[in-house]
Amino acid sequence: MSAATTEPLRVLAINGSYRDDGLTDSILACVLESLRQAGAVTESIELRDYPIEFCLNCRECMQAPGSAPGSCVLDDAMAALVERIEDADAYVLAAPTNLGSVTALFKRFMERLAVYAFWPRGKPAPRLRKAAPTTKKALLISSSAAPGFMGRWLFGSCRQLRMTARWIGAKPVGTLFSGLASANRNAELSPATIARAGRLARRLLPS
Repeated sequence: MSAATTEPLRVLAINGSYRDDGLTDSILACVLESLRQAGAVTESIELRDYPIEFCLNCRECMQAPGSAPGSCVLDDAMAALVERIEDADAYVLAAPTNLGSVTALFKRFMERLAVYAFWPRGKPAPRLRKAAPTTKKALLISSSAAPGFMGRWLFGSCRQLRMTARWIGAKPVGTLFSGLASANRNAELSPATIARAGRLARRLLPS
């Protein structure tokens, strides 16, 4: 970080993994540790422990104009999570691949991001409240049981993570997709994966 920077970079990680200490958790921990070593302040939201409900698809949150996120009719912890998203300078979005897609945990979170769209009734399509260009950045992390090169091309996880970044007003600057996740339940990260996680983490830092 440059000498002129007075405030540390605030990085919010949102993790859609189903279980503790899996491959996605290990990669995410490596990325966040690299960021902390570089002086960033990190916070991690584990969606498996975070109390949010399913979107009702009522579109009430999409009716009021403006760049600020809309208000959801559900009274749960999503409002506090939106505040954290708004306060963060950068993001790490993580979700394993499950049946060709991000997990249901992460998909539930994605659907609640409807608050980031303006879609008044009678209009054919929504408009994102956080219009490009943006100065915020996002790293994307996923994994699958298939080999990495196959998973990136055949499954929708990376596309869904990119979509999530776009909705909250961030530009994806790197993706770490690890394959063969089921080869060993307690597999340790390879030195190559650890090194790549560190390199990707530095992409979030101010230039």
